[in-house]
Formats: sequence, C-alpha cells, structure tokens
Amino acid sequence: MATSPQKLDQQLQQVNQRLKLAQLGLQIEQRGQRLNLRGTLPPRPGSHRLRPHQQRLSLGLPATPSGLKAAEKEAKIIAAKLLENSFRWQDYERVKGLGHLGELSLGAQIAAFETALLAQGTLSRTTWETAYAPYLRRLLKAAAAHPDHSLAELIYGLLRQIPAHKRQRQVACTAFQGFCRFLGVELPIPLAQFWGTYSRRSLQPRELPSDEEILAAYHQIPNPQWRYVYGLMATYGLRNHEVFFCDLRGLVSGDPEGMIEVQDTTKTGCHQVWPFPPQWVEVFGLRSPQLPRIKTDLTQTTLQRIGQRVNQQFRRYGLPFRPYDLRHAWAVRTIHYGLPDTVAARMMGHSVAIHTQTYHRWLTLRDQRQAVARVLSQSECS
Repeated sequence: MATSPQKLDQQLQQVNQRLKLAQLGLQIEQRGQRLNLRGTLPPRPGSHRLRPHQQRLSLGLPATPSGLKAAEKEAKIIAAKLLENSFRWQDYERVKGLGHLGELSLGAQIAAFETALLAQGTLSRTTWETAYAPYLRRLLKAAAAHPDHSLAELIYGLLRQIPAHKRQRQVACTAFQGFCRFLGVELPIPLAQFWGTYSRRSLQPRELPSDEEILAAYHQIPNPQWRYVYGLMATYGLRNHEVFFCDLRGLVSGDPEGMIEVQDTTKTGCHQVWPFPPQWVEVFGLRSPQLPRIKTDLTQTTLQRIGQRVNQQFRRYGLPFRPYDLRHAWAVRTIHYGLPDTVAARMMGHSVAIHTQTYHRWLTLRDQRQAVARVLSQSECS
C-alpha cells in the first residue's frame, strides 16, 4: 500500500527533528520524487568559493519510507565524514547514466571529465586532444601497469618522466590538476612544485629562412595546390591549419591591399591579415586559390590533424625548414617593415605579451637601431 504524501511529510519532519537534536547540521529535503540533503558543505570541485557554505547534495534516493530511512542513515555517515574532514564530493557526484563519480573506473572518470570540460564551452576539442588527452591516456596506461599505486603516485611518477623545464611538464601539470579538481582529490604535494621554470622567454632564437631561401624552396614543391598553401603561409604568416579556414574573397576580387580574414573556427578566432611583403601575392599567384582537398569538417577531424597534414607535406617535398618557420619569418619581416607590435600581434592572432616574448631578440634589435638612427640624425643637425 502506497504511503500518502501527508504521512511521508510527517515522517520527513520526524527524521529532520532527530537530525537537529543530534546537531548533525544536515537536513533532508524532498524535491519532486527524490530526496536530497541540505547543509554546510565544502566547496564543490571547480567552485570559486573557498569556504564551506549551504549546498544541496543529491542522494539519488526515492521519496518513500524506505528511501527516507536510507537518507537518514546517509546523513549520519556524511556528518561523520565532515567532522573527520574526510568528505569528498566525488563520492556523491553522479554522472548521468553511470552512477557515482567515485565508484567509476579511472577510464570512466576520464571520459566524464572530458564530457564535463567540453560541455562548459571553455575548452575546444582540439585543446582537449592536444593538451589533456595525451597525458590522461598515459595516466590510464600507468594505472593498468601499477594497479597498487594511488592516483597521486601515478601522477608524480609520470611528471618525473618529463624534463623539469620543458613546456610539456607544465601542460601535463595543467591536465592532471584539472582532473584532480574534477574528482575533488587534493594531492599531498601540490603540482605547482612540479611546474618547472619553462617560459617563452627561454626559447632559443631561431635561425629563420631568408626571403631568398623561402622563394627558392617554393619551386621545390611539384604540386600546385600545396605550392599555394606554402605561398599563403609565407605571405601571411598563417598557422598550418589556418590556411584552410580563410576568407579569400577580397584577394580574389583584386583588393589592392590583399587583406584576408582568418575565420573564427580557428584556434584564436577571427582576425584580418595583410601580406608582407605585398608583392608575394602576385609572385605566388595567390589571387587564384587552389587548396588541396583535405578533410576540414571539424565534426570529423581536428585543427591539429589538419596542421599535421601540412607538416607531412613539407617533409615529403624535402623542404629545408618547417611550416612554422614561415610564420616566424613573417613576424620578423613585419618588424623590419616597422609595423607596430600591437598590430602585428593582432594579425598573428595572439597577445602583445606573447608577441614581444617570442620575438624579443628582433624587437630589441629594431629598437636599438631606431635609437641609434635618432641619435645620429640629431648629431648631424647640430
């Protein structure tokens, strides 16, 4: 015989009275056909709150007499964990269709983490596949090889395998830190201690190809479609994948400035770029687009894979430098032309800070030459 709503409500009040008398700091609520707990709980993983505050916790229990009995028992267990400072959200957070997060296998937890990150909209599929997935796959492999190791031991072991002052160490720390935050796990040794001292300022100056070398290498490419890719990258300083996501209508219509627009589907969103040097538009025949037919549907591929195709073609044709060298050569060329750093950075789709850090050597040399020229000009006038 089903319990009437009035009787269940009376039983709920009795249970909450017992919890109040026991000073457990928790109350049971009925929300629809389910029971929740409400009380002062630690911040959830990923929350910006720093102190415990009033929150609800879904128990996944039905609003029935038996569910109410189980909820009272669970409230006492949670209250004890709060007193012992051993409460973890991961033991109670439920993943739709899978159950409690803390009860899932490591592989299922990683899959849930991926789903949650992408659903937030703050992370692209490409960033997940390049900056998160590789390190979490290593974590899964390490867990299979060392089933007796804790999550912390596995993470520390993997980080120690990466040179301390490489960018990969920092990327791995970011991935592992995000995963632990998602699980509500606090590592005994903060990952900040594994960060290292890598920075873009520590990059060694590149030996970039000269304009003459860039023009000579163009003729090494037998395929006209890939020659077009090469010419577009050299003239506009594009990233590998950006070549396939550009609005070239102005270029095709004969716009004398030769401006193109990189579309917002790319890594850094929509931005306009002008040719440096302008004459390369005609030298490379860029007003007649003929891009190779490769898969560019981002529901079936990624920006990273598209970029890899460009790298493969450079190697296939035996070109003496990498695709990104064309981009760096373009950036340095704008410095020699005197283009303001803020404008060049915007055209390249990155911040002014990144621009000045990456091209510090050439910017410094430009500024020194300009200062010397001013001084010599003043002395000649005096």
